[in-house]
Amino acid sequence: MNSSAPDFAGPVLRTRDVDVVRDGRHLLRGITLEIRPGEHWALLGPNGAGKSTLLALLGAVSHPTRGEVDVLGRRLGRVDVRELRAHLGHVNPRHPLRSPLSVREVVLTGYTNTIEPEFHRKPAPEALERAEQLIDTLGMRAMAEAAWTTLSQGERGRALIARALMPSPRLLLLDEPATGLDLTARELLLDSLDLLRHQHPELASVLVTHHLEELPESTTHALLLRGGECVAAGPVDEVMATELISETFGHPIRISRHEGRWTARAAARRTPGR
Repeated sequence: MNSSAPDFAGPVLRTRDVDVVRDGRHLLRGITLEIRPGEHWALLGPNGAGKSTLLALLGAVSHPTRGEVDVLGRRLGRVDVRELRAHLGHVNPRHPLRSPLSVREVVLTGYTNTIEPEFHRKPAPEALERAEQLIDTLGMRAMAEAAWTTLSQGERGRALIARALMPSPRLLLLDEPATGLDLTARELLLDSLDLLRHQHPELASVLVTHHLEELPESTTHALLLRGGECVAAGPVDEVMATELISETFGHPIRISRHEGRWTARAAARRTPGR
């Protein structure tokens, strides 16, 4: 993708026996993970499981207390993390923009990695072309001129994914991108992710959620977290099993899959007299 990305053919991400301790409490314990190009990981677990803490490590935002984290072959603690972040697309649903920028302008800020446009710099032709391609891929063509302040949450989410992809990252990190979306907006978002992954087969991604219904069909792997520890990790067809999901969420849950998408249903409680 980006010719300026580190020339590295190994795993995009690798963690070994990672602990994160804050105020004497383990937020993560013994996490070992390897993500290769073209793999699309789901990071699943209940609230407080450590998903956001792990995502911050993968995005070179924080460092482990113990263990090793390699991002694009570079060891955290031995490399300028600003260099690494230039090759990581991090989609933050709490993007702090308040200005009425158009969708196109928001997407272009991904090229400069700024919140607001750098008005003293005119975007290069190749940046404009890439922005238009990404706007099309994410299904935003009809609203390319729409103001950020008028967008729905789902429209903002798709615009932010396009923005994150502007520098042609090796890895895309998505922090609960479907939170708060209605059914239609969620399906549009997931369809866009499936198309994006098809068009960029070398891209790796990690999507954090606690709802199985929010996983795209193109998901290839999953890691289940509970209490900061890994319950299971590996190919999605092996990990997304009723027993493992039930253990992860601490409750009997039935898992089913239809046309590539998952649903989860808690075991029914019988009311008195039934």
